[in-house]
Amino acid sequence: MRLISVSLALLMLLMAQELRAQGAPITHGPVLGRVSSEGISVWARTEQSGEFQVRYGTDPNHLNQLSSPRHTELSNDNTGVVQLKGLEPATRYHYRLIAGGHDTDRGGSFTTLQDSAKLIDPKLNPKGLFNFSFEFACGNNQHPTGGLGPTMPTYSTMLQQIKGKVDFSVQNGDWIYEDSRDYKLAEWQKQVGIKPSQTPENLRLVPTTVAMWQNYKNYLGRSESLAQWVRNTPTFFTYDDHEIINDAYGAGEIGRVDRRAVFRDIGLKAWYDYVAWSNPTVHSQGILFGRGEFKKGSDVLVDPQADFTKLDMNQIANLHVHWGGPNEAKQGLEFSDKEGGNPNAGVYEVVKVIDKHRVQIRPTARADGTTAYSIGRRSYGKFRVANCDFYLLDTRTHRMMHNVYDPNKKGVSMLGKQQLAWLKKEMKNSDAEFFFVFSSVNLMIPHAGGGGAKIQTSNKDDAWTVFVEEREELINFWDSLNKPVCVLTGDLHNSFAIKVTDRVWEFASGPHNSVNHRLSDEGDRPITGRYKFGPRACEIRWSTSMQGDIPRSQRHMPSYCVVQVNNVFNNPLEKGDTRWIAFPQPQVIFKYYNGLTGELRYAETISMTGQAPIVEKKWEEQPTGTDLN
Repeated sequence: MRLISVSLALLMLLMAQELRAQGAPITHGPVLGRVSSEGISVWARTEQSGEFQVRYGTDPNHLNQLSSPRHTELSNDNTGVVQLKGLEPATRYHYRLIAGGHDTDRGGSFTTLQDSAKLIDPKLNPKGLFNFSFEFACGNNQHPTGGLGPTMPTYSTMLQQIKGKVDFSVQNGDWIYEDSRDYKLAEWQKQVGIKPSQTPENLRLVPTTVAMWQNYKNYLGRSESLAQWVRNTPTFFTYDDHEIINDAYGAGEIGRVDRRAVFRDIGLKAWYDYVAWSNPTVHSQGILFGRGEFKKGSDVLVDPQADFTKLDMNQIANLHVHWGGPNEAKQGLEFSDKEGGNPNAGVYEVVKVIDKHRVQIRPTARADGTTAYSIGRRSYGKFRVANCDFYLLDTRTHRMMHNVYDPNKKGVSMLGKQQLAWLKKEMKNSDAEFFFVFSSVNLMIPHAGGGGAKIQTSNKDDAWTVFVEEREELINFWDSLNKPVCVLTGDLHNSFAIKVTDRVWEFASGPHNSVNHRLSDEGDRPITGRYKFGPRACEIRWSTSMQGDIPRSQRHMPSYCVVQVNNVFNNPLEKGDTRWIAFPQPQVIFKYYNGLTGELRYAETISMTGQAPIVEKKWEEQPTGTDLN
């Protein structure tokens, strides 16, 4: 009898624990992403491992649909994504998160995209085109010395001015900056309410992952305007250096030994858990983390726990042996990037898979030992809206090491051969009328400084201006497509519109919140006018800028850009109706706004010039006896 009572008590305890887990409070989110004409995804984080759902509908007072539950796990910091499917196109939905079967106060609204198939008119709109718009910018530093602080007024302005008026947003790199990078595994264990023995294996292997998670929690948790924006605007996210560590160069340079470079995959693990789940990706294989055995002088890595035969060599990036130690994730310049790490830390090529537990690597190991490593993933992709193709590039994963004293060096790549070939193939075979290529770093203007360093005295340059061979190959290719190619860039904390060729343009947008750069940080470019840095001249049509005599604490000129695609116009037979007629030459309008006031600063329009056939009409000969009066 006593045994039955003990068993019953244990059962009740387990049931209570399960109920608590299912009812774990929501701590962060929601975040919207992956919007389409028939669906959207909703992200959230729970306090402990548990479940959440999404209640939604077209009437905010009657949310009559409920998603399937999504379970969250410790290995992903209790984050998860719910997919809503079967939605109606061009329809406004309202939603709210559900935890433990109870409504929360976390929710928002969104509008699905149009469905081209339902808009086709054989004569007036044969492609079923529609108008849409999106917002993009970079630079969200919340630290008071690096930006406008956690109030993030640009997001407040956007909520007032364009919430519900843009179809989606693209956060083009540097969405977070280094914050809480000294957060410890023990602190995280306390935060999620577990014992050390319950710690997931991936965190035992790479404990600095929790510092990256905490960075995102800080950014989402202390800025209400940012949280409200991503709750109500479906968003895509590129990543740049601050999602890893500032000035993380050479992650694709085989043989490079550098603390910042080999932090790539740890940073990207958190990026995917928190925001990059929203992005389209060509390759589905994720990051592989493991603990490898190395022998000095050997080109074989051994991991008894791995199954390398599951690797698809066409999907992986390279292999990084992690730096390790207490300073692995920190930003501070006082921590050496060349000394103090694991003896084998560095960038390696995976030459081939030998068997289940062994891979051949290049270069050979420098010392005997067992240490953490990762095999990276490819993080680029594309999506289509109406007659426009969007390409989200990865400018950091495959980036080789540049040299500002030899920017024309042959064979140096930012994208890597595979990504470059994919981009050119996709664009060449596309029937899109406009191309939007998102690069987290700038195309025509160097990023030569941030705190005063100039390109003549430092190897700092994040931009394509030190990858001239690859940049020129791309510009020439884009120009040959005979269609407008808009390269949308970030990284520099200023906005500008640049005409590169008659068909190729660069549009930089930002910063959302970060302190502005000075002209000296940008190669001493002109504010407007002709400019040449490298072999190609361009025309700066407009820009924001900061003179060198303005104190850092006063360099606050935030911006955001709304891109409006005009494909059709309404020409109804009766007032109040709709009848969409396609423009023979559609237009794209880039509209830059003051992030503090919402005031329009500049606009640039690009049309499909030269694509439509010439329509020639002339007056016919006047018929005899016709009275024109």
